[in-house]
Amino acid sequence: MNYLQDARQHVLQQIQTACEHAQRAPETVQLLAVSKTHPSESLREMYAAGQRAFGENYLQEALDKVEALQDLDIEWHFIGHVQRNKTKHLAEKFDWVHGVDRLIIAERLSNQRGNDQSALNICLQVNIDGQDSKDGCAPEEVAELVGQMSQLPKIKLRGLMVIPAPDNTAAFADAKALFDAVKDQHTHPEDWDTLSMGMSSDLEAAIAAGSTMVRVGTALFGARDYSQKG
Repeated sequence: MNYLQDARQHVLQQIQTACEHAQRAPETVQLLAVSKTHPSESLREMYAAGQRAFGENYLQEALDKVEALQDLDIEWHFIGHVQRNKTKHLAEKFDWVHGVDRLIIAERLSNQRGNDQSALNICLQVNIDGQDSKDGCAPEEVAELVGQMSQLPKIKLRGLMVIPAPDNTAAFADAKALFDAVKDQHTHPEDWDTLSMGMSSDLEAAIAAGSTMVRVGTALFGARDYSQKG
């Protein structure tokens, strides 16, 4: 077993243990491999180890990897902040977009998604604990945005994505409460199934609070080399 296979097994064991402590089934939590700054070869190795969902933050780097790895059946997630001038590539090339926090972004993604493509999976990014340095809509804006976005034809609104401040694990419970409260207002509540929260350092607390998708990079691939960022 090589390093990446071993690292993935270790993270999956962490998820399983956290789920057992929270009295949850391990299959209710998806592992999203955050592969930003890591080369395509590493993703190919992680794919060979069984990983299928990969998350990228930087658009040009991500597009290069999508092209290089098009022979693999990868589920591509964009988890960086979404700028208006980047929506066309996201709509065309990705399966999921997590960093949506404005209606105009969701509208552009819907309009630019191909008619021959399935609906684009969207997570609404919420600045759950009001950090000045973080993107995301305010919690009190979520209900209205969900009502508006769930009407768009090429969008499948799946849930929320949050990045609380380090050590602010109480924000995970706030995110879960918001997620549950909004589900009843969703036009398609059966689609509202994803709470994307928790990373390498805090996935246990996130799972205990109700996360359904943890975004793990360092624990899978090792430290990042930002000099390679595209």
